[in-house]
Order: sequence, then C-alpha cells, then structure tokens
Amino acid sequence: MGNRGMEDLIPLVNRLHEALGSVGHSCSLQLPQIAVVGGQSAGKSSVLENFVGRDFLPRGSGIVTRRPLILQLLHANTEYGEFLHCKGKKFTDFDKVCKEIEAETCRVTGSNKGISSVPISLRIYSPHVLNLTLVDLPGITKVPVGDQPADIEYQIRDMIMQYICNENCLILAVSPANADLATSDALKLAKDVDPQGQRTIGVITKLDLMDGGTDAREILENRLLPLRRGYIGVVNRSQKDIDGKKDIKAALDAERKFFLSHPSYKHMAERMGTPYLQRILNQQLTNHIRDTLPAFRSHLQSQLLALNKEAEEYRKYSPDDPARRTKTLLQLVQRLAVDFEKLIEGSGDKVDTVHLSGGAKINRIFHERFPYELVKIKFDEKKLRQEINYAIRNIHGVRTGLFTPDLAFEAIVKKQILRVTGPCMKCIDMVSQELITTVYQCIDKLTSFPTLRNETERIVTSEIREQESKCREQVMLLIDIQLAYINTRHEDFVGFTNGQQMYTQGNKKVPERMTGNQGVAPPSSLIVIRKGWLTLNNISIIKGGAKEYWFILTAETLSWFKDDATLLQEVGPFGKKERGTKEESRRVQGSTGRGKTKMCHQHT
Repeated sequence: MGNRGMEDLIPLVNRLHEALGSVGHSCSLQLPQIAVVGGQSAGKSSVLENFVGRDFLPRGSGIVTRRPLILQLLHANTEYGEFLHCKGKKFTDFDKVCKEIEAETCRVTGSNKGISSVPISLRIYSPHVLNLTLVDLPGITKVPVGDQPADIEYQIRDMIMQYICNENCLILAVSPANADLATSDALKLAKDVDPQGQRTIGVITKLDLMDGGTDAREILENRLLPLRRGYIGVVNRSQKDIDGKKDIKAALDAERKFFLSHPSYKHMAERMGTPYLQRILNQQLTNHIRDTLPAFRSHLQSQLLALNKEAEEYRKYSPDDPARRTKTLLQLVQRLAVDFEKLIEGSGDKVDTVHLSGGAKINRIFHERFPYELVKIKFDEKKLRQEINYAIRNIHGVRTGLFTPDLAFEAIVKKQILRVTGPCMKCIDMVSQELITTVYQCIDKLTSFPTLRNETERIVTSEIREQESKCREQVMLLIDIQLAYINTRHEDFVGFTNGQQMYTQGNKKVPERMTGNQGVAPPSSLIVIRKGWLTLNNISIIKGGAKEYWFILTAETLSWFKDDATLLQEVGPFGKKERGTKEESRRVQGSTGRGKTKMCHQHT
C-alpha cells in the first residue's frame, strides 16, 4: 500500500464512524481508534488543544468532559469545525465550538454534573493537524462533587472500559509527572485490559512542575513501567497561560526549549514534545488500522451476509400468505412462553437493576413477606390463659374434674393453628397477582395482533386463576390435616407422654429435667407439674426459693419430689411450707369443693 493509500486509512475509518453513528449501537463493529484516558487535571484537554493549535475544549473545576468526544482531525487547507449533530454548519470561531460542546453535553446529561456514554462527534479541518481520530473520555474521579451521583467513579470507569476493552482500540494513558506513576489511574486501567502493554501509549505531562532535583528520565526511557509503544513527555500551558490566552504556538516553542535545555531530557529531545506525539499517534493509528483491516473486513462481510440472508426472506414477503401468517403467530406465542419462563426462572436477557420482578418478587413473597405475616400473628397471654380457663370449665360442665381434659387442649391448639390460614391465603393472592403482572410484561410483544393478544391474555389469566383455586384447596387440606390429629407422642411435643415410664425406670425418682427434648413424656394418666403449669382445677404452683419440687400426680397416689435446684416455700393455696400431714393427704384424695386440694404425700 502506497503512502497516499496509507494517508487515506484514517479518513476512511472516520467515514465509517459517521456511518455507524447514524445507525446507533445496533451495529457491533469495533472500529480502530485511540481512547484518551487520564485522571482529572492530568492535562488531556491541553494535549488535544496543542494538536489543533486552538482553545476549543471546555475548562473548569470538577468533571468538565461528561460525554465521550470523538475528535476527528483532518488535514485540510481551511480551518473550521463541524459537529455530526448539526452537520453542514461550519464553526470558524473556536470559542463557539467550546460553547456548542457545553450546550450539547447539557442537552443530554442536564446541568447536574452527571455523565452520559452517548458520544459527541466533532470534526476539525486544519492545515496544522495530521489525520488522527481520538476519543476524549471523562477524567477519572474519586469523590462526587456537588450533586453528582454517589457512584460517579464507577460510572466513569464503566464508560472508559466500554472503549478500552475493544481490542482494536489504542489507549493513550495520560499521567502527570508530579504524581507517583505507580498510582496512576490511567495506567492501572490500561494494565487491566492490556496487561502486556501491547496497545498502550504513555504520555507524561507537567514535566516542568516536578520538584527540584527530580526527573522522569527513567520513565521516559521506558525502564520503570515498560510499555511496548513507550512513553512521550509533553509540557502544557499553565492555567495562568490559558487564562491569559497565551498563544499555543509560543507554548510549543517553549516546550521545545524546555526539552533541549533540560539536562535529563536533552539527549532525547527529538523524541519528546507535542508535535512528535502527534506524528507518532498518526503513524501508530495508521499502522494499527492497516493491521486490523483484514480481520475487520472479514467481520464486516460476515455481518453483511447475515443481513442479506435475513433480508432475502422479506423480498418475497406476502402478508396474505396463510402459511407465513401461521408461522409468525406460532413464533410469537413460543416467544411469549420463553419470555415468561425466563422472567420466572431468572435467566432473562436483560437484567433489571432497579426493580424486582417475576421470579425474584415471588421469591421475596415466600421468604420475606410470608414469614413477616406469620410473625405479625401475636396473642395476648392474659387472654389465652382466660380462654384455656373457660375451655376447661366448659368441658367439665357441672362436674369438677381432677385432670385437664384433652378436649380443652385440642380446642385451644386448633384455634391457634387456624390463625395460619390468613397469611397462607394472602401469600397465594400475592403470588397469583405477580404471575399475572409477569404475563402482562411479556404479552406486550403481541400488540401488533390485538385479537391474539386479548385471547392469549384471557387463556393465560384463566389458567392462573384455576391453578390458584387448586392451590387454595391444597393449602386448606394441609391445614385440615394438621387440625385432624395432634400427635402428643412426638419427641418435640413439650408435654406429658412417657413420664410414667421414666418414673418407673428411675426407681421412683424423677429426673432433674423432664422435657420433650428427652424423647419421651408421661402417659395421659400422669401429669408433671413444674413452675406454674395448671394441673388440678384452679391450682397452680408458685416458684420456690432455693429448691424446686416436682409434683407427679398418678391415678393411684399423689406424690411430690424434691429437686436440689430450689426449695419450695409455698404451695399455692395450700398455706403450708415443705411438709404436709397424713390428714392433709386424706383430704387431697377425697376433696372436691372448689378445687382447693392440698398435696401432702412426701418422698425424700
């Protein structure tokens, strides 16, 4: 390829940029380009302005570059700028170019210092430039300023990654010399995507601001953090020079004198400075385009063939063809089923990062809302005790019972089990509603077929309602199963089974702790009394002092046992401490009245 052909490569890619810009992001072609990456105030804008020889980029504090700027430099005899969004309008006044960039940025991002990944395309024709295409990206920041979003650092990094992850993109990493190169954000990001340094070009700015006695010679000689394409040093205008409108040509002359006169850099002065950087970038981008063009062309051709094949199907398209219409309808219905399944199973093509929906919402209903509804079920202990008391009395009727009747226990327990019905039904309602909402999300794709859409909606919602009814029946059946039989012999049941067996095995000595966790409990003919459990009618046990007494009531005898833990000081209405008499024992066995019996048979 001749020199003339090489010079045409960058304008060719520029025309491709323009063509792809008009079709949006639907085309996945990755064009060769140079992305400019650096921290805030690293000097990116000054480098680009030095290329053009004009002040045309916005300046200020905080993030000034808030949208990617695709800057296309084209060598021409006349000097003017042209934006893709207002094509045909030539800007000869570069102050107006700056204002248009600011206005176009605010049009998309607003005035709140937010950022956007939608690029601005600016083409500059000038006799002072070489053909070059650069993408100026927002400066890497750490701390949000003003009303910027809290995650502004990650937004900017994500935007930069979108460009530099492209294998066809060269990275122009701009780092200031008056900061430690090892902490350079630009080089760190470049190393993440280009660990071998194959497509990274280092630019060191602010060499004139380094502390006296220090220099960047080791960096510029590519010995400290080596890159395959090396480093180039530049000296930009100071803020005072910019505010004073110092001529860029004079600034470039001062830059050249700096390198020629500096003892650390004069031996490589010909390989430093902005003009050299522009020539190197022109050469490297041209060579890069030449190297990537065959693969790019092959990729473009394969996409073109695929599009042509798809378009071929529509060349003979007949809307009245019954076979085609049937196929289209079936495809739409199948897609609806697939979309619905993806939303429920959680494998959707697009992940919603703002709201929960579909399967995720149903998951939350089961694991958060349903347990919350269960926790909300509270009971008043005082009221529960009153209900227990009334249940016992009502079942005894005119009789005065010695034992707590099983029917009273079952009546109270069943009443508590029934309270679970409300949360269960509410859970079913919420899940059903979420399924119908998910159907509506998927069914919008059938809008072009209104009759099909309405009929599909009717059938699917009817099926959901039918399954909801079956689910209610199953849940009520499960609750009825729980109500039908209360298994008091289960090892988790805190109560009465198998206590007689423990009493017999222990040689008539009660274990220290008779609880359900020991696997067994006394039979129904035996009642264990401990710490205030109701046993005899209207009789309760008051907490003891240093020791605690176990009372075991059997059909044959009435006995109480001593445990080393506490000392029984008072036995409810008995009015006696610790010991009883035989007379009291006889009164226990024969007493009826108001239930004020006394326990007296003692085993020590």
